[in-house]
Amino acid sequence: MNKVIKMSVLATALSIGVMSAHANNVIRLATEGAYPPWNAVNSAGQLEGFEVELADELCKRAEVECSLEQAAWSGIIPSLQQGKFDVIIAGMSITEKRKKKITFSRPYASSPAFFVIDKNSPLNTFSTELDRIALGDINVKEQAVLSAMKTAFKGKTVGVQKGTIHLNFLKEYLKDEISIRTYATQEELDLDLQSGRVDVALAAMSYWHKLLNTEEGKNLLTIGPGVTEGPFGDGVGLGFRKKDQALANQFSVAINSMVDDGTLSTMAQKWFGFDAAAK
Repeated sequence: MNKVIKMSVLATALSIGVMSAHANNVIRLATEGAYPPWNAVNSAGQLEGFEVELADELCKRAEVECSLEQAAWSGIIPSLQQGKFDVIIAGMSITEKRKKKITFSRPYASSPAFFVIDKNSPLNTFSTELDRIALGDINVKEQAVLSAMKTAFKGKTVGVQKGTIHLNFLKEYLKDEISIRTYATQEELDLDLQSGRVDVALAAMSYWHKLLNTEEGKNLLTIGPGVTEGPFGDGVGLGFRKKDQALANQFSVAINSMVDDGTLSTMAQKWFGFDAAAK
């Protein structure tokens, strides 16, 4: 089911030149529609969320005509490469592995990954000396936190969405201690976490923050440190085909303008409840 949202914009000579290789001179953006508050489908069947509003604003600033549609997360990169759409805007982190397949804009958001449990879990007493660890260059204290995490999670089942950087982290750092259960969407994972079918779930804090402040999330609790860098990449950006570097650059300029005037931070605060905007 594709839902298309038209964005009224002004086309300039530059943008027309960039768009000449795209169908009907319209840049087709795709989002998952199943990862609130980044992107979701509301009760009226319409796409909404941070990235839906962001897409509209970026297209205006890039002075291009755009459409926005829903695409399944599984296979979203191959679909881009096959020309089914032109841009991915779906909470996709910029990683070295993905950069081998596609190109990215500059980042527009960044959010550490956190583990979440039911408040009644035996893990509710787990805590560490550090509240954040960065995997790019691990120091002695961060290594001690990782070791403590491995000990605490040993034998536990950890849920995570398929095809994500969070799954990559679990496979790289915890696979020998835990059982990993994967899900097509974050919503499916949430249901299993709440019903006790998994012991722990892993996702971005930008996702958890909203859920934890709802009735559905009242019995959930974050544990351990937030984790960044390494397999989590360099923030979240727009994904493009390799040949569309000029288009990626054009959108990067638009992102820069939103960073500079504070619009991006304001938008992030609105949707996430904290400033997840890239700087």
